[in-house]
Parts: sequence; structure tokens; C-alpha cells
Amino acid sequence: MSAPPPIGGILETSVYVEDLERAHAFYNGVLGLKRMVEGERLFAYDAAPGETLLVFRRGFTAEDIATPGGVVPGHHSEGPSHFAFKIAGRDLQPWRDYLAAASIDIISEVVWPAGGTSLYFRDPDNNVLELAAPPLWPNYV
Repeated sequence: MSAPPPIGGILETSVYVEDLERAHAFYNGVLGLKRMVEGERLFAYDAAPGETLLVFRRGFTAEDIATPGGVVPGHHSEGPSHFAFKIAGRDLQPWRDYLAAASIDIISEVVWPAGGTSLYFRDPDNNVLELAAPPLWPNYV
């Protein structure tokens, strides 16, 4: 078998929430992400150039959904999930200060063997979010 074609990165990551408007107050109002799509079952946010955060309403995505372009297969998640935002090392302290001012507790801070640092906190639906400064992974410098 030959090697697969190259992957260009991660285009989307997702999180599941109970209340889309409450999630919007957090992801837009607190984290400053711009909403690109608003619907009954999901909001999509511009997380960075070419990167999208999908915020799905829990219980509204398990069934296939027909669109004019084709069928989107059903999917769902139970319980809290996790994802990480990239940040620059110089922005660690400004993020610590900002989260404290927004009354958002940093639940953990990890300094990784490679030297990067991660700040962990929760969204209103108990999902674990991470702000990760390089170096963390060998491919994230």
C-alpha cells in the first residue's frame, strides 16, 4: 500500500452544548470569536484563518440531515469534550489576567516536557478548553 495523500491540517473541531445562546455569550462575548453561521442545531465560529469551531446543540445532531448538497451523517457526543486553541507564549500572562477578570477559573496549568504551557478552563457546558503555547507537540513550534 502506498502512502496516503498529505493532510493539510484540521479545518474544524467541535463541541456540544445544551444552550446555543449561552454558548454564544461565552465563545463570542468572552473569547471574542466571530460567529460565521447561526442555525437551530449549530453555530460556527472563526477560530483563526482557515480554522472553524463548530458549536453543536446537544441532541440535535444524532440523525442524518439532508442538505441541497448531500446528506450530513449524524453525530453526537455525551459528556464534556476537549479542544485547544493555539496562543503565543507571550500571551500566557495576558490570558491569565483576562480569564481572571472574566471570573473564569483556570482549573490547571501544565508546563510540558518540550517547554510549552497549557492553560485549562471550562466553558458553561463543562467542556475543557485549553490555551496552548508552543512548544507542545513536535509539530507545534
